[in-house]
Amino acid sequence: MSGPREPGQSAFAAIQEIVNLLMADPGTDWDQVNIDGLRDHLVDMDNVTLHAAVKTERIEGGARFTVTSPDPAVAASITRMISAHAGTMDGVTGWRMTSMPLDTGAEMEVTGDAGEDAKIRALGFFGVMSFGMHHQAHHLALATGHNPHQH
Repeated sequence: MSGPREPGQSAFAAIQEIVNLLMADPGTDWDQVNIDGLRDHLVDMDNVTLHAAVKTERIEGGARFTVTSPDPAVAASITRMISAHAGTMDGVTGWRMTSMPLDTGAEMEVTGDAGEDAKIRALGFFGVMSFGMHHQAHHLALATGHNPHQH
């Protein structure tokens, strides 16, 4: 294909990717599609990635990440993202993840077996949040009206 390929903005690109998948799937249940829900989640991702402050503390077996913002909208995004991530990923990689909401965000502890602590600390909060390829399936679930955070 000649000509531009990039949609120009990552959240728009994520939405476009999901819309293209939905349009190509004859089994799409259009009564369940919720692109606005996906967009809300992408706003949360943007808020946490670009507007949150992270304090990292070494703990036995890993790290405690205190993620905060004085902006109430960003703090709410932090709480939603950390709670969902810890709940979804706890034990998946062999790491234990717990979260605790704070007035200005949330705290997440990530620990692993011997030798995993250095990896957890090296990845830091954003590396831990991005680990795995579950995000794309997660976005499709949100867009099709499913809540991937419920077990």
